[in-house]
This record gives sequence, structure tokens and C-alpha cells, in this order.
Amino acid sequence: MKHWLFNCKEVSQLVSETMDKDTSLSRRVGIKFHLMMCRYCARYERQLHSLRQAIRSSTADNDERLPRTMSDRKKRKIQTILSSNQEND
Repeated sequence: MKHWLFNCKEVSQLVSETMDKDTSLSRRVGIKFHLMMCRYCARYERQLHSLRQAIRSSTADNDERLPRTMSDRKKRKIQTILSSNQEND
């Protein structure tokens, strides 16, 4: 088993990975231990969490800035582009 003390490069990658998938207990403990000792990696983790939250909130279904439906003109334009791409294949 790999030691549970990680360097900053490893932690920055692992912090990002653990947000998307599960990881072992020993790895989580190693990451948390490093984050307690390293303010730069702890700041990076907070920034990632903030960024993920901002993205989630900006793309929520109830976001008033997003259009509810696509106009017929835009639909036709997309269909035309898709058709021309299929012909070129």
C-alpha cells in the first residue's frame, strides 16, 4: 500500500478526482491530513468547491437567464448545420 502522505501536486489532482468518484479511506485520510497542514491546497479545494457550486447554480433548471424553449428559427438552423455535416461525411 502506498504511504498516505501526499505532496501538493498529488493532492491537487486527488482533490479534483474525489469530487467525482469514491476513493479509499486511507486516501481520503491522507488528503485531509495534507489539507490540514497546507493552506495552499486547502484554498485550492475551497476554490474547486465554490466553482462547482457556481456552475451548478448557473445551470439550474430554474435559472431565469436560460431560455425555456428554443425558437423555431434556431431549431431550423441547427437542423441545417447537422444535415450539411452528414452530407460531408
